[in-house]
Amino acid sequence: MVDHNEKLLQELLKKPGNNVCADCGSVDPDWASYNIGIFICMRCASVHRCMGAHISKVKHLELDRWEDSQVQRMKEVGNTAAKNKYEERVPPCYRRPTKNDPQVLIEQWIRAKYEREEFCHPERQNYLSGSMVGFLMKRGKEDSRYQLRKFVLNESEDTLKYQDASDGCSRASGCLGRIFEHLRLKNLGRLRYHVKEHREPKGVLKLSELNVSFAPDKIGHRNSMQLTFMKDGSTRHIYVYHEDPEVINCWYTAIRCAKLHILQVAFPSTPQSDLLLRLPKDFAREGWLWKTGPRPSDVHRRRWFTLDNRKLMYHDEPLDAYPKGEIFIGHESNGYHIKVSNTGNGCKEARFPFHLVTPERTFSLAATTHEDRAGWLAVIQATLKRPLTPQDLNVEATLVRKRTTSNSISIFSGR
Repeated sequence: MVDHNEKLLQELLKKPGNNVCADCGSVDPDWASYNIGIFICMRCASVHRCMGAHISKVKHLELDRWEDSQVQRMKEVGNTAAKNKYEERVPPCYRRPTKNDPQVLIEQWIRAKYEREEFCHPERQNYLSGSMVGFLMKRGKEDSRYQLRKFVLNESEDTLKYQDASDGCSRASGCLGRIFEHLRLKNLGRLRYHVKEHREPKGVLKLSELNVSFAPDKIGHRNSMQLTFMKDGSTRHIYVYHEDPEVINCWYTAIRCAKLHILQVAFPSTPQSDLLLRLPKDFAREGWLWKTGPRPSDVHRRRWFTLDNRKLMYHDEPLDAYPKGEIFIGHESNGYHIKVSNTGNGCKEARFPFHLVTPERTFSLAATTHEDRAGWLAVIQATLKRPLTPQDLNVEATLVRKRTTSNSISIFSGR
């Protein structure tokens, strides 16, 4: 039998705003933080519990017993009023998570709102200045080892640089050296102190052309990111992580904020809503596909494919530093389209083939399952219909220029 308080809670759930999770937007939340006064989903409820009862007190709407005062608190507040308070000053560059986003993003969004109260107190938002200095673990280009690297974000220079963590401190020795090493390893990733540099950076990334995305499943570390940028006409991938989830989220947000500031200077008359669409995005889709070359004798090879905006890249392995090839996907009005074949193509694993047709060449691809092929077809078709931007045209020109001028293997080859 449903008691009186449970009935009241079910009625409150029907009110606008309460029928979705206050933190990630999942429908039909069945948990609540009764001291904050919000309805939340099970995933977000687990984060609330990790913060401690001094910040958030969590109960299940049906399985736990509710006191009259607790129900009254839910009635007085609710999701809409709580959002107005705890999300009052969310910076436009801050990525608000959805139910399908990585755990680190959802967790830090919740902690930023209720534990650190960053959006009630803007002075606590330490990722808006356009500069950041700290240390991250970076995967080597030639091997799989991760090494500590110093990263420097500088909005005014339009750069994100990285270098050996020891640069500028190689002469430190004895007790002073041990103290410095301890501080270096225990830093929160954004410490600011003066270090005299002795070497050129190992890498300089142009901030305005940089894409950054969380990559916990690919890298195997929950607090990890993938940095993607153009280098000498090819795409370069860098993989980094930090043990502290707050640190990796600060780096992610700082890069987004710096990029927005650069865009606002470059396009002063463009509405902010349009500029926000140009901020870093997760890859539209990644996964294994089978690919064959243009000749009938070419064999099928399993490649890791990544769709980054309009660049369809393929790699030997998911964590390769460079793709083996890059295919630009233009607009359907320019001769780009998809052809689907339901007949076998001679490869037992490549059971579900399709063809990406470009003005230069037809690429023969195949998925292992019908569902996987349907997913790839959906995102590629959406890309074909999306209008081209000036930035898209610049990417296309870069890839075409490399294809026509390089003496190395063509990026459109059948490798």
